This record gives sequence, C-alpha cells and structure tokens, in this order.
Amino acid sequence: MGGRCIRPTPEELENFGTPDFTIYNAGQFPCNRYTHYMTSSTSIDLNLARREMVILGTQYAGEMKKGLFSVMHYLMPMRQILSLHSGCNMGKDGDVALFFGLSGIVLLDDHSVMEPETCHPNLIRDLLQRFLVIHVLPIHDVCYLCVPRLDMFDLGTGKTTLSTDHNRYLIGDDEHCWSDNGVSNIEGGCYAKCIDLSREKEPDIWNAIKFGTVVENVVFDEHTREVEYSDKSVTENTRAAYPIEYIPNAKIPCVGPHPKNVILLACDAFGVLPPVSKLSLAQTMYHFISGYTALMAGTVDGVKEPQATFSACFGAAFIMLHPTKYAAMLAEKMKKHGATGWLVNTGWSGGRYGEGSRIKLAYTRKIIDAIHSGTLLEANYTKTEVFGLEIPTQIEGVPSEILQPGDTWSDKKAYKEALLKLGGLFKKNFEGFLNYKIGTDNKLTEEILAADVNKIQTSEVKSFMGSEADN
Repeated sequence: MGGRCIRPTPEELENFGTPDFTIYNAGQFPCNRYTHYMTSSTSIDLNLARREMVILGTQYAGEMKKGLFSVMHYLMPMRQILSLHSGCNMGKDGDVALFFGLSGIVLLDDHSVMEPETCHPNLIRDLLQRFLVIHVLPIHDVCYLCVPRLDMFDLGTGKTTLSTDHNRYLIGDDEHCWSDNGVSNIEGGCYAKCIDLSREKEPDIWNAIKFGTVVENVVFDEHTREVEYSDKSVTENTRAAYPIEYIPNAKIPCVGPHPKNVILLACDAFGVLPPVSKLSLAQTMYHFISGYTALMAGTVDGVKEPQATFSACFGAAFIMLHPTKYAAMLAEKMKKHGATGWLVNTGWSGGRYGEGSRIKLAYTRKIIDAIHSGTLLEANYTKTEVFGLEIPTQIEGVPSEILQPGDTWSDKKAYKEALLKLGGLFKKNFEGFLNYKIGTDNKLTEEILAADVNKIQTSEVKSFMGSEADN
C-alpha cells in the first residue's frame, strides 16, 4: 500500500501528527459468520465518523486502495471537487486526457446480494472490480453484503494500458480529482493488471516491475523466480503495484491542467459498438452514468453468451453520492473547459466473444493517438443505428472496414439482433435514472434523456426479447 500512496518527505514525516484515517487490515483472519447480515468470512467495513476501515478475511490489496477511494468520493464533492475513477495523461503541449473504464470484474449471484431499503438501488447492481465478498459503506451503516461467483470474467477495458503511453506524461492510472485548478492524482503509485503482460505490448508497465514492486496473484518459477504472466491458474486478476516514478515519463508532481478529452472505455463482448465514437455532451453523460462493459462466459454449465453489466460513473462500488451528482459536476467542467467526449470500444469486432476477435491493441492506440492529436475532430462522420453514435469514416493506421461494426459481421441478421439486444439492455438500465434531475436546471437532463437509445422501437425490442426468452 505504501508504494501506491503519495509518500511524505522526511521533513513532512517529522510533523506528521495524527493520521486522518486508519486502516486495520487483518489479512486472512476471518470475520464472524454469525454476525447479523454476514454471509461470508470476508468483510470490508468503512466508518466515516470514526475515520476507520477494517478489513477481514481477504489478502486482496485492492481493498485498501478502493476503500480510501470511497472516502474521497464522499469528501471531494463536498469541496466542489470531482473525484474520478479514471486514468490520466498529458501530452507534450499540455493537453490532458481522462480515461474511464472498468477492469477485473466478477459477476455476483443475484441471490447472494442484499440491499437495505435505505441504499440507492443503482449502487448495488454490480460490485465491480472486486474479489471481496462484503462491502460496507458508511452512510447507512451496512449497505452491501455479497458472495462472489467466479464463473464470469472481464479482460479489462485498457484504462491503465492506454493511459500509460511512452509518448505522453503519466499523471496517474486510476484515481483522480478535477478541481478549479485542473486535475491531480489521488495516489502516488499504479496498480496494473498484468495478465498476459509482455515487454512488446506494454513496455512501460513491464519495466516498472522491479525491486520495490509488489506482484499479486501471480504464478512464478520457484527456482528462477521468473513470473509466468500468462498463467491464470490463481485468477485472471493478477496485479502489479509500483510507485508512479517507476514509469519513466511520469509527471511529478502528478498534476495537470483541465482535460481536453474525456475517453470512456468499454470492452464490448457483444461486438456491436464501434471502435470509436465522438460523443455530444449529453451522450457523454448518458454513457458515463451507464458505465457499460461486458462479462465473458466462464466455466459454469449453461453460461455461453456474454452478459452486459453497468456500473454508474464507471465505479458504482466506490461512489458515495447519487451517480447524477458526479455526472452533473463532470458535465459542468467539460462544458466550461471545452472538453470533448469519446466512446472507445476495446472489445470485440466481427462477432461476439467466442466468434469474432478482439480489436487489436495497436489499432486502439492509433485511435487514441488521433484523439490526442486532434485529427479525429476533423474527420468525416456517419451516424449509427440504435445508439445514434458518430463514427469516423477513416483513421490513419486503422482499417476502415472495422470502424463500422456491421461491416465486420458475416451474419448481418445476427449483428442486428445483437445490436438491438444491447440497446434494450442500455435502455432498461437507464430507467433507474429517469426521475433524477442532472444539474441546476432541466435542460441537460432533457438532452441526456434524448440521447437515450431512442432509435429503438419499443415494440421491436420487446418482440426480440420475447423471442429470446421463448428460445
């Protein structure tokens, strides 16, 4: 944990005083299974009033990191500072980009999740990014109790990979704040997924794994002590925690000006979202509130198709306030500082997971480069069906045929059905936000509702969903 915090100087340590927050981490020591509402031997309890967090029954280091992130999601908005679950980097000319995305997802069994009536229903939908089995938020004493089912997994959206770019300065890979002065990193380190890591694909992360780095959940040779990054026998969620200065082009201190681009990453396992779309402000808020990615089928019998999952603000497990509060703050800052929103699909093309192929990282990097350089703003665009997304017709270094998802599917009927299915899932998910005002007036709310998946005829979706159920 020390390698991921902002570390005080020796002079600051001399007058450090009493810590603002204390973590009690008991590792494998279990919690009491007979405690009221306790469904597992693992618990993470957070108390804002006492400024304490207690972790029992888990050695997953991400719990300390994300527990403190939850605290920041409560404190920062009260100071009119937006807390963000995002990566962040900056170009040589000072242009800053934010990268929102989910990673390390575990699907929870519906019957193992309990939701007290005092909790907002949209915050319980999926406890993403966790191998924990209990998460307790402080505002209502006890909020979430759940048992994970490890039969579904997500390969990550690429937030850490894409924000770590040797041509740009790294401000941070996961947790940031956006204030009136610009952006800043909450952390002093990185927590990168390292499944299938290679020097060729991700040289900066590869080189950051050295003395002082902690690797987690990995398999290594007992004699040579070399890590087998392709080995998934422990879990897909292998990690490397290292100080941010281990990245050669890290920006120290980790601060930057106001963002120019806001990039929303989705790993679409249905294979119907385009590799990149330019978003209006209302569309950006719609997809930010939705927080979509997909889960891939695992080892359980009968589970053969990808499943959509939605995590509001790309971090429902961590946010303390209603998702529309963060969306309103993001919209205000994007509008004030002229930031452009983008939706980038790092998932599948030419078919769903198991049939098509994942979009090559090299192509995604070319897309991100075009966003950074500003050339993508000057491209010609066409609009998609269902989602109404604007797709560029050409990007240097990216095959034009993959930019239009429908063109990559050999079975056009199957593509249309998958597109309608995903659109229907988006629409159903967003129903939970229809009665909330975003911002100080109704204008932005109305625009966001207009950006909903309104191209789908309700009867058509119901008919399709009905035929799916019949089958």
